[in-house]
Amino acid sequence: MMKHAVLAGVVMVGLAAAPLLAADDSFVKKAAEGGMAEVELGKLAAQKASSDEVKKFGQRMADDHGKANDELKTLAQKKNITLPGDLDAKDKALHDKLEKLSGPAFDRAYMQAMLTDHQKDVSEFRTESKSGTDPDVKAWAAKTLPTLEDHLKQARETRGAVATSGTKTTKSKTSGSKK
Repeated sequence: MMKHAVLAGVVMVGLAAAPLLAADDSFVKKAAEGGMAEVELGKLAAQKASSDEVKKFGQRMADDHGKANDELKTLAQKKNITLPGDLDAKDKALHDKLEKLSGPAFDRAYMQAMLTDHQKDVSEFRTESKSGTDPDVKAWAAKTLPTLEDHLKQARETRGAVATSGTKTTKSKTSGSKK
């Protein structure tokens, strides 16, 4: 009888922990998908952008997210998590849309997408770094979060620089507002 009670307790604890572990697994897969998209879209921006600021931002996205993706692949292998190999449908559609744009229209659309995406990423990584159940996944999210916060800040600044002209390459040092 005692054996069954202990076994039932172990099973219940295991079942209670399963959804939390599934949340970490889901976070890792989602982060991998997003990271792949950031690299691909960043490469596209580095090639197609008309603004030097957008080109630099795109290259930074490709570099930083490429490095984070490599770290995440190592972590996923350690945790026996199979990562996606291709962009998801939403990211593929965005890539295809951006690929058809050029000039200031590309710059504005890319930077808007980066702003929206990084707002979501920062929120998700902050949540995982505080509430994740797997200590390794939680630590990776916490380590990656400051870079994503910096990306968000830079996305806001760069989007502001291209919001009207799309070709501005440096910030104006003069005072006054532009609309």
